[in-house]
Amino acid sequence: MADPRISHIELDEATIVWRNADVEQERRVAIFDLIEENTFRPLRACAAGHEGPYRLRLSVTDGRLTLDVADEAGALLESIVLGLGRFRRPIREYFAICDSYYQAIRRATAQEIETIDMARRGIHNEAAEMLLERLDGKVETDFATARRLFTLICVLHIRG
Repeated sequence: MADPRISHIELDEATIVWRNADVEQERRVAIFDLIEENTFRPLRACAAGHEGPYRLRLSVTDGRLTLDVADEAGALLESIVLGLGRFRRPIREYFAICDSYYQAIRRATAQEIETIDMARRGIHNEAAEMLLERLDGKVETDFATARRLFTLICVLHIRG
């Protein structure tokens, strides 16, 4: 019976140099939400007869994102490598707007917070669409899963 979803996700902790409480909360929420509901069907693994669920490990090396896809027992099924050059600007913009958002939560009006949050969601949505394009032909997934994966990609890019 096919179960095309991520059942476990791990970030390469060696990639993450630094994170604050706000970023740690974003990471926890993204992982929780991702595990609760996602669609993830790696095409090569499926073609080889693996129908999920999958364990996923994310890492960044030399400007490339690696998605190691494993079966439930942890056996590696495939590695998907994506260049992250096109994501540099959205990641930088997302970090900047998140900093503004976290500062606004502490001292801005509700309307100001809402405005910043709308901008943050817009950047996040554009980056999720870009990720969907980059995964096309490699992984079938949905928009919500791509959004959460983008959050985790950002966590991997934090440099203190």
